[in-house]
Amino acid sequence: MRALVTGCNGQVGYCLATLLADDDNVTLLAVDKEALDITNQDQVIEVVNDFKPDIIINAAAYTAVDNAEQQVELAYAINRDGPKFLAEAAQNIGAAILHISTDYVFEGNKSTEYNELDITNPQSIYGASKLEGEIAVAKVCEKHIILRTAWVFGEHGNNFVKTMLRIGARSDELNIVGDQYGGPTYAGDIAIILIDIAKRISNHDFVEYGIYHYSGLPHVSWYEFADLIFNNAVAAGVISRKPKLHRIPTEQYLTPAKRPSNSRLSTCKITDNMGFIASDWQMALTNIEAFME
Repeated sequence: MRALVTGCNGQVGYCLATLLADDDNVTLLAVDKEALDITNQDQVIEVVNDFKPDIIINAAAYTAVDNAEQQVELAYAINRDGPKFLAEAAQNIGAAILHISTDYVFEGNKSTEYNELDITNPQSIYGASKLEGEIAVAKVCEKHIILRTAWVFGEHGNNFVKTMLRIGARSDELNIVGDQYGGPTYAGDIAIILIDIAKRISNHDFVEYGIYHYSGLPHVSWYEFADLIFNNAVAAGVISRKPKLHRIPTEQYLTPAKRPSNSRLSTCKITDNMGFIASDWQMALTNIEAFME
């Protein structure tokens, strides 16, 4: 399998590049934004035509949710135009594209889990730009997988787990939002899923193309997520004491971009069609030492 991975310094991209580099059956080209500017169509065409991948895994994204409200053009360039250029290049050489998307494409006010057929209605520039990326990929490349995920954390890059450990080590008390719910998702699990799908496609095993949801279970609030992070950190001795946590409503933690109150994604489709189970984020957190900076 010849695999092109973009965004190789991001949370998921780093895991993808690390795992694929150790696979003797894979010829890998892993690029960061310095090696390939996905918003530059000419660069994309040149790299894809030269390398001729079977699979393109797009892990590159503009993920600064609040900054996107001001850097609108940049967010759309990276989250919409870049995926479109990659998908067009994939289509031109008969390759498949695997593209990572987000729960932010939904309004976030549904009372139950979101499934792949639910109506999208993003409430932020980040969410809107990611939705446009989904639409572009699906429109221009027949062989596409769009993987929506949520609350991603890993050993590499910035995320909620690392933030909690960093500020918790120097704070006696913390206010944590308790009325937003989702499924924390381990970046390493996302990478494993994407690689498995890529190999099925490369081996001409049947894959139903389209949109899939993949995230973690059980669903929790940010407050509950933080509580378990600190419990594990204290048990492992990586911090000396657990800060006192206060559950607060969203209106007491205002941000430039609106967050979904419900980021719970149903993973039934990917389980039924491909046999993948939801990310076991609690297991990932048992190795809490790996998330210390």
